[in-house]
Amino acid sequence: MAPCVSCFLLAVLISAGCKAIPSSDPKCTEKEGNRTYNCENLGLREIPDTLPNTTEVLEFSFNFLPTIQNTTFSRLINLIFLDLTRSKVKINIDPQSLPRCQINWVHEDTFQSHHQLNTIVLTGNPLIFMAETSLTGPKFLKHLFLTQTGISNLEFIPVHNLENLESLHLGSNHISSINLPENFPTQNLKVLDFQNNAIHYISRKDTNSLEQATNLSLNFNGNDIKGIEPGAFSSKIFQSLKFGGSLNLFIIFKGLQNSTLQSLWLGTFEDTDDQYLTSATFEGLCDMSVESINLQKHHFSDLSSSTFRCFTRVQELDLTAAHLNGLPSGIEGMNSLKKLVLNANSFDQLCQINAASFPSLRDLYIKGNMRKLDLGTRCLEKLENLQKLDLSHSDIEASDCCNLQLKNLRHLQYLNLSYNEPLGLEDQAFKECPQLELLDVAFTHLHVKAPHSPFQNLHLLRVLNLSHCLLDTSNQHLLAGLQDLRHLNLQGNSFQDGSISKTNLLQMVGSLEILILSSCNLLSIDQQAFHGLRNVNHLDLSHNSLTGDSMDALSHLKGLYLNMASNNIRIIPPHLLPALSQQSIINLSHNPLDCTCSNIHFITWYKENLHKLEDSEETTCANPPSLRGVKLSDVKLHCGITGVGIFFIVVFVFLLILLLIFSVKFILRWKYQHI
Repeated sequence: MAPCVSCFLLAVLISAGCKAIPSSDPKCTEKEGNRTYNCENLGLREIPDTLPNTTEVLEFSFNFLPTIQNTTFSRLINLIFLDLTRSKVKINIDPQSLPRCQINWVHEDTFQSHHQLNTIVLTGNPLIFMAETSLTGPKFLKHLFLTQTGISNLEFIPVHNLENLESLHLGSNHISSINLPENFPTQNLKVLDFQNNAIHYISRKDTNSLEQATNLSLNFNGNDIKGIEPGAFSSKIFQSLKFGGSLNLFIIFKGLQNSTLQSLWLGTFEDTDDQYLTSATFEGLCDMSVESINLQKHHFSDLSSSTFRCFTRVQELDLTAAHLNGLPSGIEGMNSLKKLVLNANSFDQLCQINAASFPSLRDLYIKGNMRKLDLGTRCLEKLENLQKLDLSHSDIEASDCCNLQLKNLRHLQYLNLSYNEPLGLEDQAFKECPQLELLDVAFTHLHVKAPHSPFQNLHLLRVLNLSHCLLDTSNQHLLAGLQDLRHLNLQGNSFQDGSISKTNLLQMVGSLEILILSSCNLLSIDQQAFHGLRNVNHLDLSHNSLTGDSMDALSHLKGLYLNMASNNIRIIPPHLLPALSQQSIINLSHNPLDCTCSNIHFITWYKENLHKLEDSEETTCANPPSLRGVKLSDVKLHCGITGVGIFFIVVFVFLLILLLIFSVKFILRWKYQHI
């Protein structure tokens, strides 16, 4: 009887009461303490009293606010950014069921007390009236968004207090002329957005109103420009011009003669009836100075070397999705071209781009090729100055990679071969690219043929992405020679028996600062596995099956960003808490954490170190069932003796005394009988 009673008492002594502390979140979400608040889509009709006067950034879109005046935001005098966007009504949804700002009137001196306000967003509000002094008050108003507000005439915009304006967004309205009011200040204007309006003609008078602006970016995307007055852009300098979706590029190039600009965006869109581009289309380009041209999604007719006759001063050319299966040979004079983008085209072989026509090329992108791309041999050997090469998502497959394919690319610093078919890597596979600093082969199955490292000559490599490459991680020499490697991504590669042993491939990369080992099917990590990694400050072990004991391998590391999310951590023993305390940021979300007294030391530590914890909203209990889904920070445990426990202790003591009395009487009686 006594042993059973003792066991029962022990169970009582360690019993605990558990409860969750309910939390009451404010209506508006605090994104940065006392400064940034999100009040979107809450059906509010006024500014909540719960917002502190110190609020600087306020997102108040999709609420009911038909008019704003000088009392609406008067209390929030520290506002810097104010978003009052109204969204479009979605199909099959009752418009009355959606909260919308629907601001129609902006009254006099609405922002008179907001001297620090620099951004006002009124996108999507059907404005009827803006008072002449509605924008006075802010000393440095820099950004004004009047997109989709129903404006048809620029005279509607109040000009008072716009001297410091840097960007004005007027897209998706009914504007037909870009002629600004005579007294409109443009001296600081850097961005003027007219996309998706009704502008068909641009005159010299229109552009003369922009004379005070320097390095201006003008956006005419989505406007069907049918004419530009000769000289409208003459002797003017622009940062960028966008005429995306224009049906007749010949008109655009002719209208831009004698102009100077950094960037010209002439791409088209999926829903635009595109005209084929010919050599004649680009005649006007010969009489203008432009550094960067984008012609994405266009079709070319009779593509030949003469098509590029006027591109001799262009430094960047984007021909993304231009339906190309090759570039013509014999292109001359393009020695200034530094960047060429040929993404989403249909090349069969890399040699079809005729790279020798662009001897000064530094950046080459052939990403997402629509056909299986054969790297060929020596196709890029004339590009001695090439520094960046992106061949990702192009179904590239090669049994012996990559020295012949990358012949003579001795200045290459960035190489992306990710998302391709299997590649066989020979010994010193990148010997032709000794200056590589970043190599990305993610989601490309690598067959490492040699017993040594295919990367051993890449002494300058700093970033290596080997995620989901189906690597043989048991090859301890795989990363040999990478003495300067700082960032290593091994996500999605499996380790033998689901464990990282004491001797492993990471011993070769002692300079690592960032190590990603997520989704590696890890079950355990040897205590000495990371002892050679003294400089690591970011370690991602998420989406594995590690337990709390695995943290013993981190005891020598300090100041880590440690991601242990989505593992199998239930209990973290008390002796491992010092290792956690010396880290900077920790993510333990989506683990089946035990919220009983067996884990009380960790739960106490957790509450005391909330400033270190990331994604605490998803760090919840899994056990006991009564607390499943409750945030760890809201759990309160009582791990002492309960009232019921005290009762049973009294009963136990009473029974013990009775047992003792009966025992004494029995012994005395036995002795008396044997005298």
